[in-house]
Amino acid sequence: MARPDDSLVIATRGSRLALWQAEHVKARLARRRPGLDIRLKVVKTTGDRILDVPLAKVGGKGLFVKEIEEALLAGEADIAVHSIKDVPMVLPEGLTLGAIPAREDPRDMFLGVRHPDVEALPPNATVGTSSLRRQALLLERRPDLRIVGLRGNVDTRLRKLVEGECDAIVLAAAGLKRLGLQAPVMLPLSPDRFLPAIGQGALGIECRAGNRRALELLAGLEDKGTRCCVEAERGLLAGLEGGCQVPIAGHASMEDGRITLRGLVATTDGDRVLRREIQGSPEDPRRLGLELAELLLRAGGRNILDELLHAVR
Repeated sequence: MARPDDSLVIATRGSRLALWQAEHVKARLARRRPGLDIRLKVVKTTGDRILDVPLAKVGGKGLFVKEIEEALLAGEADIAVHSIKDVPMVLPEGLTLGAIPAREDPRDMFLGVRHPDVEALPPNATVGTSSLRRQALLLERRPDLRIVGLRGNVDTRLRKLVEGECDAIVLAAAGLKRLGLQAPVMLPLSPDRFLPAIGQGALGIECRAGNRRALELLAGLEDKGTRCCVEAERGLLAGLEGGCQVPIAGHASMEDGRITLRGLVATTDGDRVLRREIQGSPEDPRRLGLELAELLLRAGGRNILDELLHAVR
């Protein structure tokens, strides 16, 4: 559906964080193109409707983007703003990531009320998370912890912490910073020990591949360094054929024109955690990710992934 050149529709989920992200992109586009009539279209996704089942059991990747992508393809929206970690490796035919803006803090954050860090938690403490990756990394450090499922938006998860449903929770630092949210105890977890989710902290702005007007608008939001790092991480994900059903992590950084990419594959109980690192040129970041995936698979990752995928079938 063709739209006037002076209007733009942004598709987004309806959570507070998703709306913040969409409004952030809207404001940046408005500064670049004064007079552009920009409005938001809120789309409820499968992941928003299913809140009582762990993501790993209902399909994982794609749960928060499928209906939004359908709106793009139907011409009901011009662009969509996603957390890139929710976006599957393979996009529907006809869609593309038109821009990946500069990344926010990619780290995870330990949140508590009385205890300053993971090590200080009492024996058999409860920690809330909906992520198998976070579960594995927590249990690697503290096998005695009791991991409890934690779904819902960021505000809901913080409320459950303060009301005592958990002794601690782990959330993405980026979401907390974007919303300006606080907890009594907040400790960033170093990627050296607590490797983030692939794409964590980065936004992906999706549009139709043939929408030249949208692509031209989005070009001004692109951050080349973030794009390279995210593409390397997503190459790792592609090589591991991973989703939310398996504990996979990856984080890329760039320094002096070189990418350093770290990745891991783990069992859900944290008993086996394989870590590997690779460096290379940013000219082909996806290939770098695929190479690291092969290193992890040869180191025993293949056996771990086969076991986990067999267990969920």
